[in-house]
Amino acid sequence: MTEKTTAAPGGAVAEGELTALLGTMPYAVTLGVELEAAAPAETRGHLHWAPERCTIGGALHGGALMSLADAVGAVCAFLNLPPGAAGTTTVESKTNFFRALREGTARAVARPLHTGRSFVVVQTDLYDDEGRQLGQTTQTQAVLLPRA
Repeated sequence: MTEKTTAAPGGAVAEGELTALLGTMPYAVTLGVELEAAAPAETRGHLHWAPERCTIGGALHGGALMSLADAVGAVCAFLNLPPGAAGTTTVESKTNFFRALREGTARAVARPLHTGRSFVVVQTDLYDDEGRQLGQTTQTQAVLLPRA
C-alpha cells in the first residue's frame, strides 16, 4: 500500500477518508471489501457473502477471506509505519481457517503485533455476524522507503 490519500501513518482515519484509503487497493474494492474504522491500534472491515465469491457448497471462498484479511491488515500496517516511510507491501501471509461462511458478512479486526523500522506484523481475526471466529491471518508487511 502506497500513500495516495490524505490519511497518514500514526493517526486514526476520519470516516469520510475510509473509502479513499481503501481506494489505494483497487482489487479489494472490486472484491467488495469495505472499511468500518481505521486507527493504528485497530482496523476493522467487512466483506458480504455473495454467490459469486463462493466455492462448492455455498461457502465464501478462502481466497476472498484472505483478501479481506490482507486489505484490512495492510491498512493497519500503513497506519503503523515509521516516520519517513513511503508505504507498505505484504511479504508473508498465513491464514488458518476455522469454519465456513455460508451467509451474512465476514468481519475483520486487525491489530499490530510488531511495528519496526523494516517490518510491521499484523494479526487479523475473521468473524461471522454472530461473533464466531472464521479464521486468523498473520501477515508481515515490509516498510517501503521513498525512492531517491
